[in-house]
Amino acid sequence: MMRAGLGILMMVVLTACGATTDLDEPPVPLGDFRLEHNIVSASKAQRSPVSRAATEEELVETMRAAIAERFGRYNGASRYHFGISVEGYALAPPGVPLVLAPKSALIINVTVYDDAAGEKLNDAPEQITVLETFGSGAIIGTGYTMTAEEQLVELSRNAAKAVERYLVRQQEAEGWFTPDTNALPGETGLTDPA
Repeated sequence: MMRAGLGILMMVVLTACGATTDLDEPPVPLGDFRLEHNIVSASKAQRSPVSRAATEEELVETMRAAIAERFGRYNGASRYHFGISVEGYALAPPGVPLVLAPKSALIINVTVYDDAAGEKLNDAPEQITVLETFGSGAIIGTGYTMTAEEQLVELSRNAAKAVERYLVRQQEAEGWFTPDTNALPGETGLTDPA
């Protein structure tokens, strides 16, 4: 009986590890997209009453790293910039009974800027809310299985993936990142990002 329970727990842990990233796969098509500036702010971030603490610097740096990790894979010729504001977070604490194991969450606002046009692509920021990866601590909650830093990394990666899904929807619906066939080569003034 105990062996079977341990086996189920190991399957949950392995599933959680496998579900956290698709970064080894080719990036989904995003037209002529290249991320130039990755600006993240957390000065207004609200902490949930039932949450571990994170500093403003931790929120900013972890989110910035997750965005760079995901969007650094795109090498289109047109430059775009992100303005991301961390609005709120909950990092599940340990020590809560199993039936009340809270889930971690992160809320961000995203604004996308077109460098060549010199304007925002979305008039109002897109608000995105993400939870910890499905399967992560599904039985006992990440408050027991992960540190606050690990939870924040997972949430930031989930948020970066959600931003990517939002951009894909906008590309399909609005053609946000379709190259301008009337533009002259080099017109964007793109410089080597290195």
